[in-house]
Amino acid sequence: MPISIGVVGMNYWGPNLARNFDRMQGCRLAWVCDRDEAVLDRHRSSYPNSTFTPRYEDLLEDETLDAVVIATPVPTHAALTRMALDAGKDAFVEKPLALTGADAHQLAELADARGRVLMVDHLLVYHPAVQKLKDLVDAGELGRVFYLYGNRQNLGIVRPDENALWSLGPHDISVMLWLVGERPSEVSASGESYLQPGVEDVVFGRIKFPSGVIGHLHLSWLDPHKMRKMTVIGSERMVVFDDMETERKVTIYDKGPIPRTGALG
Repeated sequence: MPISIGVVGMNYWGPNLARNFDRMQGCRLAWVCDRDEAVLDRHRSSYPNSTFTPRYEDLLEDETLDAVVIATPVPTHAALTRMALDAGKDAFVEKPLALTGADAHQLAELADARGRVLMVDHLLVYHPAVQKLKDLVDAGELGRVFYLYGNRQNLGIVRPDENALWSLGPHDISVMLWLVGERPSEVSASGESYLQPGVEDVVFGRIKFPSGVIGHLHLSWLDPHKMRKMTVIGSERMVVFDDMETERKVTIYDKGPIPRTGALG
């Protein structure tokens, strides 16, 4: 029996999710939902076997629907996810899950209480190149991991309802947590709003883990360079994942730090 899926939000990333779930074996794209009828009209011909609606409630009221995929603007994520869980649906949510830690914890607790699956689309941890990084770290190929840092910069897209941390940061944070395999002991971030009041265009973040590993984030949509890069520094080797490279996504540097062995004189 295929899993019945409904996708909510078809303006930006939602069409990619709808396409993938529609093609996935064992899934059935039962519903396609967006508040804008014009947006729905653009996709009707692609999914003739799906039901289109501007009403989110139609999905929640369908007792045969197993799961909801939420790809709406970020400020709506928490409320729509809560409604899905309360309706007894599993929920797959685009990052970030919510705009506050309190909301995220409440949603996780609600999913546990309802016995439902709640998953955030941290897609990079499934990237073959990032999985290669994980294999290298876990196998000790890099030696002791000292620190890692992510660069995620571009000129645009400037968003009015989420800052650079919420828009770009979840990718690198999810990768760092997965690679290190620990919960952070300290987190901090600072940013500045240059283009819109109260919406940070550039953010620098720092994560410290109990083992002493440090993670650093440079996130910006106000930058001349388009970068999608994660660097891991170890005592024996260093490795870089560059998602902008078309062929060589992972580069291993077969060297570690060079200790000074004597005094200069």
